[in-house]
Amino acid sequence: MLAAFAKAIGKPPEELRLPAMGFNNSKTPQEIVESFRSVWPESAVYNLPHGNFMALSHEDESPKHPRSIVVLDDIFCIFVGALENIADLRHHYGLPRQATEAMIVIEAYKVLRDRAPYPPDQVVRHLDGKFAFIIFDARTFTLFIARDRDGSVEFQWGMARDGSLICSDDPTIIKEGCGQACGNFPPGCIFINGSGLTNFDHPLHKVRGVVHEDDSGNILSVYFQVDLYTKIPSIPRTGSAANWADAAAAAEVKGE
Repeated sequence: MLAAFAKAIGKPPEELRLPAMGFNNSKTPQEIVESFRSVWPESAVYNLPHGNFMALSHEDESPKHPRSIVVLDDIFCIFVGALENIADLRHHYGLPRQATEAMIVIEAYKVLRDRAPYPPDQVVRHLDGKFAFIIFDARTFTLFIARDRDGSVEFQWGMARDGSLICSDDPTIIKEGCGQACGNFPPGCIFINGSGLTNFDHPLHKVRGVVHEDDSGNILSVYFQVDLYTKIPSIPRTGSAANWADAAAAAEVKGE
């Protein structure tokens, strides 16, 4: 799978660009999607507003980590993997037995958007399984990305030549398209454009980019980890005036 979002929409962390400083070996989003289609010619490409796109192929798909894409109410979702508590989630959200993982996470997102207060970490924390997913709301231009806490599904992100955010479960596509400006999407994390990167087990702590340098001080790569010594003052709100920081703090105290 592949997804690309213009810099104004995706707003990728600037740390992703650090290993590529001084290099210019990345491609444009259009070149990246053409590379993807050349490798996976039967892939389906969804053109989204403002030049954003999602693409999906079932070729070389792992039976344990199937890929799917669903579009409901102008919400696009690519889901890779499987949820172990899918029956409980269908019941919780009032969905039929035919509802797939992608349908469930769209419904969870809609609850977050429309019937908050629900901190986003609470929504994702209730998903048990091995997964990575990307949600794009074409009405609100909201981007919501998450990966399970163990990083069980291959999932990387990077920056294209023009600063667009690129996501894929194909490391080769990411490396060839983004050059050095790429890395693993951090396990156990959520990325929401406008809010940034948070860890759903430690929502009150910052997630920081950490550089890996060689002996000469050249930046080889960047990875993201939770800074347990620094707390953020609040959790960004989506669709509600409720104080999410208080809700998340209470959840941590209770061990939820």
